Amino acid sequence: MRRFLRDNGLSVTLFFLFAVSLAGQAITGWRAHAEELRLHELPTIGFLAYMGSSHFISAVFENWESEFLQMATYVLLTVFLFQKGASESKKPDEGNPEDESPSAKRDDPEAPWPVHRGGLLLKLYSHSLSIALVALFMLSFWLHLAGSTRRMNEEALWHGQPTQTMAETLTDAEFWFESFQNWQSEFLSIGVLLVLGIYLRERGSPESKPVGSPHAATGH
Repeated sequence: MRRFLRDNGLSVTLFFLFAVSLAGQAITGWRAHAEELRLHELPTIGFLAYMGSSHFISAVFENWESEFLQMATYVLLTVFLFQKGASESKKPDEGNPEDESPSAKRDDPEAPWPVHRGGLLLKLYSHSLSIALVALFMLSFWLHLAGSTRRMNEEALWHGQPTQTMAETLTDAEFWFESFQNWQSEFLSIGVLLVLGIYLRERGSPESKPVGSPHAATGH
């Protein structure tokens, strides 16, 4: 167990922080939603019921959507765009190992099994990271859309107004306001990290260049 935690400490810690944050969102969201229901003189719902409510689903996947969009976009843009001096960019003036043909590793016993199989499977595996991130973005976007539609319809019923379909929600300014307010912050944060990493350092972090590296040094 100690060896496992040492070898996987980063992912274990991140998923632990995710679970704590999600639980905090659920508890505080439940209390905020209960107050909203009381203001409309409606009966409150239990915690487990709240976890499946439109209020919770819309809020959760609104954020997941933007995170997966950020990661998918960044992975795809770094395939063909460069940022001189950034540790996470390919070098613009020389060859990069990321561009090497995987067929050169076909005889390596430690290479992933799709590399040994080749063909269409290898082509899909060669882009599996972006495929997975785009799929997670699309799933999160759909769940955000579905949750927002339910939430808007519930609020419409409270005020005696007509409900709407998911297609109508796609033309709703509030839905896109929710999306764009998260998208812009994600693109800003990754852009700031990229540029600051050119000039600033964090000793011991693989996300930073070595402290003694010149600003123009690109990649690792």
